[in-house]
Amino acid sequence: MKKIGLLGGTFNPPHVGHLIIANEVRHALGLDEVRLMPTAIPPHKMNPADASPEQRMHMVSLSVAHIPGLKASSFEVDHGGVSYTYDTMKRLTEHEPENVFFFIIGGDMIDMLPNWYNIEELLELVSFVGVARPGTDGRTSLPVTMVNVPAIDLSSTFIRQRVESEGTIRFLVPDQVADFIHQEGLYGSQGFTK
Repeated sequence: MKKIGLLGGTFNPPHVGHLIIANEVRHALGLDEVRLMPTAIPPHKMNPADASPEQRMHMVSLSVAHIPGLKASSFEVDHGGVSYTYDTMKRLTEHEPENVFFFIIGGDMIDMLPNWYNIEELLELVSFVGVARPGTDGRTSLPVTMVNVPAIDLSSTFIRQRVESEGTIRFLVPDQVADFIHQEGLYGSQGFTK
């Protein structure tokens, strides 16, 4: 039996904040691995100029390629469609019944957790791990194990805006991800400075 952490999200693009969270939770809880799992189609709308699911998956793979204990998971991208955590966890626990799963969420998601789709059933499939995010309460009456991580006020939205304005994203994303964004011309990146 393995203890598997899951960090879901759009990863549009993945950044160092994601990697810090995954690594800190892995070590704090003694997890065998943490999988970064991009959504296929998030429940909220994406901008047509955003990276495709395949491009986001590739960037996640580049991000974790040489980090022990962190892995990229194409589970939701391969399945396709809108990604609801309950549906994903139902399929994943059926596919890997021998493993125990820990779903990592930020303070913004903790605040909204009571409203998640099929939350009561979801709590039977997975344990939630919360990490604080600047500007959120991170409080709920539901069972969430909190892990302290260094506060990094960084978002994918900020990185997309920085790229679009031709600013630098050095140290905000792994170099391989910056190269891929530039090569693919993502987020209006034709003239940005790595």
